[in-house]
This record gives sequence, structure tokens and C-alpha cells, in this order.
Amino acid sequence: PFIVIATQNPIEMEGTYPLPEAQRDRFMARISMGYPDAAAELAMLRQRATSSPLDAVTPVVTREQLAAMIATARNVYASRAVEQYAVAIAQATRDNRELRLGASPRATLQLIRAAKARAALDGREFVLPDDIDALAVPVLGHRLIAARRSGVSGSALSGGSLTEIISTIVARTPVPISAAGPA
Repeated sequence: PFIVIATQNPIEMEGTYPLPEAQRDRFMARISMGYPDAAAELAMLRQRATSSPLDAVTPVVTREQLAAMIATARNVYASRAVEQYAVAIAQATRDNRELRLGASPRATLQLIRAAKARAALDGREFVLPDDIDALAVPVLGHRLIAARRSGVSGSALSGGSLTEIISTIVARTPVPISAAGPA
């Protein structure tokens, strides 16, 4: 098992280019952290003045512990109703006129995987529709491309607009009534 964490500059800079859709689709989620507050930024300046933070990096889990965590998440139950809910959301992105490119089948798979991990972190053995709702934007948002509007292409469209489109799709998709754990 392995984990890849990548960073992207908030604006285009020389030598930094947005990934093509096929490569973005291989990342499970996109999470924007924003800027640190003033106190955290000041602490960073002081810390890095005398040492590199990389010198203090130590593993927080062993390889075996990571493999066990992955296995635990994979064994979380997702009912057929929850799976159909995730598929309905993904298909709605493909049929939405505001989007030029909707969610791929890989996106649906990652949405379910992320929901299973969220459920495991919450101590549950089953996925809830709320898990899907909470993860729809971070898992789907970086994969979608907005349709051209007023001469603005999907890649130049603000993330807020894609967030709004996804949130609207999630709000309009019927939530399964019986989606709890296995009987």
C-alpha cells in the first residue's frame, strides 16, 4: 500500500501547470487547506529559521498498521442503496448541462472508497448517505469540467461554482430510505 500526497500552487506559476483530466482523475480527493492564520505563520517562520521540519519527520504508523487500516476500510459495508445513490450522483454530473465533463466510473469507485474510510474513522461498519454527501465535493470536484459560460472555460471557472453544481446535484438526488448496515 502507498499514499501519494501532492500540492499545487494556488495560482499558475512558471513550471507549474494544471494536470490533465486523466491524471487528476487518479487522485482520490482534492482538499483546499487555505492559508495559515497569522500565529501559525509566525510559528512557521521561527521554526524554519534554525532547522528543517523534514529533520523531525518520523513515521506515525508502521507499514503493517497502514495495511490493516486499509483492510478495515475496505471491509466497511456499503449497501446496494448507498452504492446506487453514489452512482446516481455520478450519473447526474454526466447529464448536467453546466458540466462539460462529468464524473468518471473511477470517481464513483473513489467516492465509495472514501465513504468507507470515513465510516471506519467514525467507528462504523457501514456507510451512510451522509458519508457520500460529505465527500461528494472533495472527491468529485477536481474531476469535473464546467461547460463554457460567458467565454470562461471549465478550468478557469472558480472552484466555488463547481462546488455549487455538485452541492445542487447532491441535494436533488433522492437519498435512499433504507441505507443502514447489513441486517
